[in-house]
Amino acid sequence: MQDLVSVVTLGSVYLLFALGMSITWGTIDILNFAHGSVFMFSAFSASLVLEQTTLGLVPVLLIGVAVGALLSVLIQVLAFEQILRRAKDRRSAEMQILIGGIGVAIIPLAIAQHHTQSNPFGLNASSFTVESLSLGGLRVTNIQVLTVVLALALWAAAAVWLQRSRQGLALRAIGVDAQTAALMGVDRRRLALVTMAVSGAMAGLSGVLFTYSLGAITAESGDTLLVKAFACIILGGVGSMLGVAFGAYLLAAAEVVILTQTNGSWVEAVSFGMIFLVLLVRPAGVFGRKEVRRT
Repeated sequence: MQDLVSVVTLGSVYLLFALGMSITWGTIDILNFAHGSVFMFSAFSASLVLEQTTLGLVPVLLIGVAVGALLSVLIQVLAFEQILRRAKDRRSAEMQILIGGIGVAIIPLAIAQHHTQSNPFGLNASSFTVESLSLGGLRVTNIQVLTVVLALALWAAAAVWLQRSRQGLALRAIGVDAQTAALMGVDRRRLALVTMAVSGAMAGLSGVLFTYSLGAITAESGDTLLVKAFACIILGGVGSMLGVAFGAYLLAAAEVVILTQTNGSWVEAVSFGMIFLVLLVRPAGVFGRKEVRRT
């Protein structure tokens, strides 16, 4: 049961991080490889603020959300939009955005590495303290409970938003055929900015929660989670809300089993192994749908 608690809490971190990345990839067709840097830099910004003043949990979370949303919007405006305007076709745009995201991610990473001298940083100056709770003999911390609740709540809210709202319908239309959606009056640029802001906010929130949970992270921590998020999305299927949740908790379960049953040296290989296996057996993912194009 304690291992199950570990699976749920770790899977919730993966879900919260991968959710924003899945939304942008499945709707506006942007695979944002700068997502990991947004995650890290949001927590880093919160730690810089805490060096000047003492804040509680809620203000620190809001700082992470605001920095993540702002940074993602800036990346969209200054990098991805410029690439889309100059790209010859959709396929070349996808490749250029992928490479551009990797390049943009280096900037926040270099800033954090320079300031911290590549040492771990945390949020210990916050007035909020992580406390261990005992529930029926199981050990769980207050930040773990909060992470699980927020991850599931935001996942449900995102699913309802995409399925029931007019903006969600427009985003799904863009994901199917951006040109036809534009002819029907869909403002792709405005929706892309909103989507990137939501994605960045989720990355910032998960960055702060993850830092509280571990006590400290490094400037490179976002890169590690980026691979995990990619595995979660591929496992479940690009654009599937149910799929990203399935992928997150399945990956967490596999990693916890490897950690508890072996010496743990194969944990990092699990992500790549599961991606490779799914691509061989079901390239669209477990909940992915076969793409159909009509002329």
